[in-house]
Amino acid sequence: MIKKVTVDDLAELANLEKRTLLRRFKKATGLTPIEYCQNLRIHKAQDLLLTTNLSFDSISWQVGYKDSSSFNKIFVKTIGLTSTEYRKRFKS
Repeated sequence: MIKKVTVDDLAELANLEKRTLLRRFKKATGLTPIEYCQNLRIHKAQDLLLTTNLSFDSISWQVGYKDSSSFNKIFVKTIGLTSTEYRKRFKS
């Protein structure tokens, strides 16, 4: 099983205080680590929606979400479309 990496884990790996890591990360990326990871997951989901015929449930699991409904809410909030709408609109 894959261990979930926390901000505390990242701070320890970087040998920084958690607060310092968060400040530097936000300054460098414009995002918090959680927002950054969510964006990576959304981009991977977009790719899978366009290049596979996998269901959204399978895709949400592949990008690290156990609950597809919560991932769907994040997807819609970020992209402005449901996964079905996104696939219909952009898949060739």
